[in-house]
Amino acid sequence: MKNLKKGFLIISAGLLLLTSCNQSSKTETATAVETPKNVKRFGSVTGLKPDQIAYYKKLHAAVWPGVQRKITECNIHNYSIYLKEIDHKFYLFSYFEYTGKDFEADMKKMASDTTTQRWWKETAPTQLPLPDAAAKNETWSSMEEVFHQN
Repeated sequence: MKNLKKGFLIISAGLLLLTSCNQSSKTETATAVETPKNVKRFGSVTGLKPDQIAYYKKLHAAVWPGVQRKITECNIHNYSIYLKEIDHKFYLFSYFEYTGKDFEADMKKMASDTTTQRWWKETAPTQLPLPDAAAKNETWSSMEEVFHQN
């Protein structure tokens, strides 16, 4: 591992090696972090009411700890939501990684959580489901992954 620059990452055979090299010292450290092999990625989209943008952002600037705990308990990681205006309409794009063994069971577990139900009662009125989601009485429309690179 000689001549590695500070912060260089080595990814090999499912292991992430973090290396650190101090220019003034010849000591290097390496830490192996196992990456989950059963990661499934999800992307989805929904609309956002223009007059609710500030409230939606305020809610997500201070997500309730119980909601965050339930997300983690249900094997969801790297969860992000993005906002984009297209043709004077506002859309939310959601991305997360699922590492559990039974997605349907974990989603039922989340849906039965009273704190999560209260959270959804706050966020639902701000959103505008796309037609395919609305037809199924859902908020978010699933998206097809067409490319991924680790």
